[in-house]
Amino acid sequence: MKRMILVIDDDQAILDAISLALERAGYDVQASTNGRCLLEISNKQMPDLILLDILLSGEDGRELCTQLKEREETRHIPVILCSAHFSGDVITYFTGASTFLPKPFHVHELLDTVKRFLPSASNQPYTTLPDDPVL
Repeated sequence: MKRMILVIDDDQAILDAISLALERAGYDVQASTNGRCLLEISNKQMPDLILLDILLSGEDGRELCTQLKEREETRHIPVILCSAHFSGDVITYFTGASTFLPKPFHVHELLDTVKRFLPSASNQPYTTLPDDPVL
């Protein structure tokens, strides 16, 4: 059974690239440009991990992460915050996120970070995209 990752980013091109990389690594991916979908997670669609951009159009990923961690039904889900924001360690600490991934990042950095918190569905090593693009 594939592990499901929910990816939230307001940049559709980045969202598509991250989704492709994660799918090639053996994960099932649900993607959205709308962070509000995080607060509507039900038991039927509970992700195994959330990759969440901090600076979303009209929304704050830090606030959304904090709200997820305050809810009993979602606090166990690992959340990886990502952003070009410079104070990732502080943000991670105050929001309850599992870790912070600074943008831009290479695909191998993304996959290594995800694998730390969520081993892939298969035990096969992931395949990177040509030239390990920066996202």
